[in-house]
Amino acid sequence: MGGVSSSDTPEAVTPGVLRPRLPSPLREAVDERFARRGVRLLLKRDDLIHPELIGNKWRKLAPNLLAAGGRTVLTFGGAYSNHLRATAAAGRLLGLPTVGVVRGHELAERPLNPVLARCAADGMRLHFVDRPTYRRKSEPGTLAALLRATACEGAYVIPEGGSNSLAVQGCTALGEELRGHADLVALACGTGGTLAGLAGGLSPGQRALGIPVLKGGFLGAEIRALQEEAFGGPRGDWSLDDRFHFGGYARTPPELDAFAGDFERRHDLPVERLYVAKTLYALVTLAEEGAFTRGTTVAAVITGAPDGV
Repeated sequence: MGGVSSSDTPEAVTPGVLRPRLPSPLREAVDERFARRGVRLLLKRDDLIHPELIGNKWRKLAPNLLAAGGRTVLTFGGAYSNHLRATAAAGRLLGLPTVGVVRGHELAERPLNPVLARCAADGMRLHFVDRPTYRRKSEPGTLAALLRATACEGAYVIPEGGSNSLAVQGCTALGEELRGHADLVALACGTGGTLAGLAGGLSPGQRALGIPVLKGGFLGAEIRALQEEAFGGPRGDWSLDDRFHFGGYARTPPELDAFAGDFERRHDLPVERLYVAKTLYALVTLAEEGAFTRGTTVAAVITGAPDGV
């Protein structure tokens, strides 16, 4: 995977096993909760890009895998990290060694959950660390110690969630695909890399709305830092609405699950619960609050699919 020209796009030089379906499909979802307020809802089906590197995972990982140039890839995530799962799948497909540094040393003593079991089955070597060490993972000394502990001194390191400048630049194509189609584009955010790139790819006059899935209110600073690194400064018109995390990452209370099931029945769309359901719930709530003027077209980015779909 070496020898890539800076003018090449990831999809143009990606090996066949990772070749994406781009642009991802965009379709209208007729829903009376929006229609009665004069609002159109579009679904941007990024979940259909690739069967194993779904949605923003492909957009963020592809440029990083090209940059890795065949080296071992080391990355980070929690016990239910979709990023770890996608990285492990990419490693299997490409014959690329992968190492996942997992938050939570106690997890090493338990049976692996389905996400981590899938990572291991795909050949990812899992290295568990305690939470204080994980919080310091970006510090040079801690990172060097982790690379030594995993015998990966020459590895290509991808940050948690895959969000770095290459990932942000890879996600600008998502915004470019939506130019001229929607007034506002919404998606759920974990580490903020997809929103940073999406906003940079939209046309003037279009807005991006991020729905954080974690509590804390820290994401705005992270997105600004990612745009600074990727573009040299702020790009696009974006904002965050912190009201729809439902208690934090991986929290899916009965109210959210019931909403997602109803949306699935209305629109024949499998709704992933940790990210996509929160995006859709937020948009329905905002429509009911009168946040969108009549004539507005809103696009929801479907960034993933439920397990087993």
